[in-house]
Amino acid sequence: MKRIIFSVIALTAILTGCTKLDEGVYDQQVASQFYSTPVGINSALADLYGEMRGDWGGKGIAGADRGWYDLNETCTDEMMLPTRDNGAWDDNGIWRQMYLHQWTPSQEFIGNTWNWLYRAVSKSNLAIRLLTDAKADPARIAEAKILRAYFYYMLMDGWGNIPFYTTNDLTPDKIPQVNRQTVFNFIEQELKDNVKLLPITKDGEFYGRFNRWAGFALAAKIYLNAQVYTGTPKWAECIAACDSVINNGGYSLLSNYNAAFGDKCNANETLIAIFINANTAPRNIIGIRTLAGQHGQALFGIDTWNGATAHQDFINKYSNSDTRKAHWLTGPQPGGISYNLNISSLTSAGLYDGARNAKFLPVLPLAGNGSASNDFPILRYSDVLLTKAEALLRSGGSAATAKTLNDMVRMRAGLTASPSNPTLTDLYDERGRELSWEGHRRQDMIRFGTFLQAHDFKPISPNGNTRTIFPIPTGALATNPLLVQNPGY
Repeated sequence: MKRIIFSVIALTAILTGCTKLDEGVYDQQVASQFYSTPVGINSALADLYGEMRGDWGGKGIAGADRGWYDLNETCTDEMMLPTRDNGAWDDNGIWRQMYLHQWTPSQEFIGNTWNWLYRAVSKSNLAIRLLTDAKADPARIAEAKILRAYFYYMLMDGWGNIPFYTTNDLTPDKIPQVNRQTVFNFIEQELKDNVKLLPITKDGEFYGRFNRWAGFALAAKIYLNAQVYTGTPKWAECIAACDSVINNGGYSLLSNYNAAFGDKCNANETLIAIFINANTAPRNIIGIRTLAGQHGQALFGIDTWNGATAHQDFINKYSNSDTRKAHWLTGPQPGGISYNLNISSLTSAGLYDGARNAKFLPVLPLAGNGSASNDFPILRYSDVLLTKAEALLRSGGSAATAKTLNDMVRMRAGLTASPSNPTLTDLYDERGRELSWEGHRRQDMIRFGTFLQAHDFKPISPNGNTRTIFPIPTGALATNPLLVQNPGY
C-alpha cells in the first residue's frame, strides 16, 4: 500500500515541478493531506471514471470492441456480426459463438470483461480507503462507493456468484466467492447509504459523473431485475426509485430523439454518460464498426469496418412513422452501396446484408487515428419512464399510469398514444425500439424470458437456462482455487 501511495504522491510532485524526491516524507500523513484536497479527491475519482471509458483489450463499457458492450449486445436479437462471403469478420468464430450462445469459459469477451471489472473494483477499494483515511468530503466518498457498486452490479448481472472483496488485502487466490443474493444485498445497501449524499447538480462538473438522480436510476435498474437476481421481486422499491428521479430530478425527454446522441449527451435527458474524446479519452467505435467502407469514405473520409448489423425481424418492430427507425439504414447510401434489410446467412452473408445503425455515427472532425468522440449514454430518462411503467404492470399497479409513461416515449418518437393500456409485450418492444444498441437488451431479454428462445439464425440456447449467466473465465479458475464454475459450463 505504501508503494501505491508513494507512486501517486511522487507523480503529483513531478507534475508540479519538484526535482528531488525523498521517500521518507511520503508517508500516510502526506497521503491523508493530499486526498482531503480537491485535487486529491478528483484524482482518485477520475481514475474510476477512466475505467468506464472504452479502450482496446476489452476495457471499459462501450468504446473499443471485445469487452462488456460486445458481451452484452452480440448475444441478443438486436446485433449480429455475420461472417461475410469474402471471409471478413470470421475471427475464428468468436462472433458466432456469442450470437448462438455457444461461448465457453475461454471466450475472449468474457475474460476481457471480467478482468476489466475486477481491476475497476480494486481501484474503487483503493480510492475509498484513501478518501476515507483522509476524511475527505463524505459526498465524494459516497461517489466512489456508488462507482464500486456499479462495477459489482455488472459483475453480478453477468456472472451471478462471484469473488467479492471490499479491501485489497487478499491475494487473488484467497478471495472468497459469494452468492448472487449476497452481492445484491451489498449493492442495495451501498445505494441506500450513499445515493442521498450525492449532489443534485446536473451537467457542468457533474457531466459524466454519478449525481443523486443517476444513483436513483441505478437503484431502479437493480430493483427492476431483482427477481432475476434473487428470486424475490422488488417492484415497489423500483417504482420509488423511479419516482425520486421523475418527481425531483428535473429531467425531460428532448423533443427530437436524435438530439439525445452526438458528441455530447444532452444533460436534460441523459442521467449519466461516458465522456469520450478520440484524442485524449479513448474512442467510440460503435458507429465506425457498422458502416461499409465506401459508405464511411463518403461520409467521413475513412474506411469504416462493415461489421455490426441487425436482422430484419428486429427492424420490423418499428413502424414507418417511428422517427427512431431513421437510425436503421437500409437501401442506397452515399458511396454507391445499398444495404439489404435481409441477412442471407450467418456464415456467408453478402457484403451489404443487414441494416446499419446510425445512432453513434462519428461526429466530425475525426481524430487523426479515425476514432470517434461520441459520448455514450449509460442511463437515460426514457429508460426510467419505461422502467416505472413495467414495474407498475408487473406489480398490479396503475395500468393507466403505465400507459401515460409509455405514451410519453412513443409520442416523442412521432407515434400516436396507444389505443389501450400497454401489455408487458408492448413495453418489451418499446424498450427495444427506444434503447437499441445502448447495452440493455441482454438484460431485458432475460427478464422477459426471451433470451433463450430461438430467433433468426439462432436456435434454442444450449444447456437450458445456464446461458443466462456467463462462465467464470478459465484464467480466474486457474488463479483462485476457491471458485466454483457456474452450472452448465
